[in-house]
Amino acid sequence: MKYISIIGSGTMGNGIAHTFAQFGFQVNLIDVNAQALEKAIQTISKNLDRQVAKGIISESDKNSTLSNIKSFTDLKTGVENADLVVEAATENVDLKLNIFKELDQYCKADSILASNTSSISITKIAAVTQRGDKVIGMHFMNPVPVMKLVEVIRGYATSDATTQTIMQLSEKLGKTPVEVNDYPGFVANRILMPMINEAIYTLYEGVAGVNEIDTVMKLGMAHPMGPLQLADFIGLDVCLAILNVLHEGFGNPKYAPCPLLVNMVMANKKGVKTGEGFYNYAKGLKEATVASKFL
Repeated sequence: MKYISIIGSGTMGNGIAHTFAQFGFQVNLIDVNAQALEKAIQTISKNLDRQVAKGIISESDKNSTLSNIKSFTDLKTGVENADLVVEAATENVDLKLNIFKELDQYCKADSILASNTSSISITKIAAVTQRGDKVIGMHFMNPVPVMKLVEVIRGYATSDATTQTIMQLSEKLGKTPVEVNDYPGFVANRILMPMINEAIYTLYEGVAGVNEIDTVMKLGMAHPMGPLQLADFIGLDVCLAILNVLHEGFGNPKYAPCPLLVNMVMANKKGVKTGEGFYNYAKGLKEATVASKFL
């Protein structure tokens, strides 16, 4: 594989593009929003500067990485030469299905189509294409250039050959791939999201405050970040979407999202991305911000 197309230039998309480009792949970064693409390239450049400052890479490595990335606003043009496409668009099932329908038309017959989805069924995504054997999940962790794990998700029709190709490719990126089967939430979010949801319920029911809950999990369970702070970094809207997938997929009430989480998302308190979630990021994590009216 040489040519990689990444769809979506947000946090995950630019991180995936950064990683592939750093390992010498030719990357086409695609987004319908030209300003978002410009911001993504600036973000990648800043993250590369951090790596240079830490002595992880050289200035020459930074320049070659940036030269490996081209940006596109037109999907067809951006994917026509791709050996692999990694979709990293918003966690919305209808959006992803529409993208994969188009990819199936525009990409080479032997191109592998991957989704960075954190919870949506790979089998469902593959079903809208004529190449189910070549559709797979590549769930990178954030921040992509730093985190070692890639969840490699096999859909019902994903072939052994496609799976092995993606496992080996992930290793070439310096990652540790873990093969999992296609069930709601896969492994990472099937375990993580109920924990985050339970932390929100613990707050909602008045057992303890935001800082107290996060402190217990950091100091008592050796978590590097408390579950409420982590939820803010993931995005409360993303957490809600994943919990809805788990709830609908299993039909089990234990996955039902906490009403407080639902209210906060409706109030546009989505965490870091909006500047406020369980914490106020303008005040540097010093102040928990959940209003009493929500509790």
